[in-house]
Amino acid sequence: MTSRRFVRRRPFSTSCILMLLFLCALMWVWRVELQAFPGIISAYTAKEYCSCRYVMDNPADYCQRYVKQWLPSSLIEDAASRRIIATGMGRESSAQWLGARKGCRLEPATL
Repeated sequence: MTSRRFVRRRPFSTSCILMLLFLCALMWVWRVELQAFPGIISAYTAKEYCSCRYVMDNPADYCQRYVKQWLPSSLIEDAASRRIIATGMGRESSAQWLGARKGCRLEPATL
């Protein structure tokens, strides 16, 4: 009977607690996907910038706007070796241009 009174007196607090429990359950179910997400940001930026720059032969400022995201990331371009290093959300990824027929490839992540 006490819990019914709590729910009736504090419907907003009760709904917030239930929402919080639901979000915690979702985070537990999707924990593997959530752990992989930071690596996706830097990998996307490196690969897309490399393709824009060397496969499509666009200027650097256009490609920087093309890969711009809401989440902050930084780019380092090594024009001599045609290699791109992107950092985002604490992860670093790099992409290398292989040639006209092969395009760009993400390099394996080093742990």
